[in-house]
Amino acid sequence: MTTPDRRPRPLFRQLIIGVVGMLFLLPGVAPQNGLLSAQKPKGKPYAVIVGTVWGPDDHPVYGVPVKIRRGKDKPGKVRWQAVSDHRGEFEVQLPPKENDYILSADLKGFKTTDGRQLRLVKEVTVHIYHDERQDVGLHLEF
Repeated sequence: MTTPDRRPRPLFRQLIIGVVGMLFLLPGVAPQNGLLSAQKPKGKPYAVIVGTVWGPDDHPVYGVPVKIRRGKDKPGKVRWQAVSDHRGEFEVQLPPKENDYILSADLKGFKTTDGRQLRLVKEVTVHIYHDERQDVGLHLEF
């Protein structure tokens, strides 16, 4: 039968093992120019509106066209459009200028399983200051 060696290691040996271990770990932890340059944003700045379309039962609604116009434009003039995905979410990139944007939903042909017509509770106004992200929710009712 063998027993483990319980004698203390010499301090010099422990120091060498620690330094060699650090040399292997340090390149993985230290910042590298390649990684930092990959994280820098490329291209022009932009603002983004991200939102979710919610149904009357508080579940996300798929396939709803979301129309976006500037606050100073006429109500019928749509400048941007997105469609909600399977999670009810949509995203639109906008110019990074201070402006108000009005979001509405085009619900022509959207009905519940029992045939009731859906409508938007109210249009949502979003104010953008510069290159930022704004999260919104569009709520539907019967």
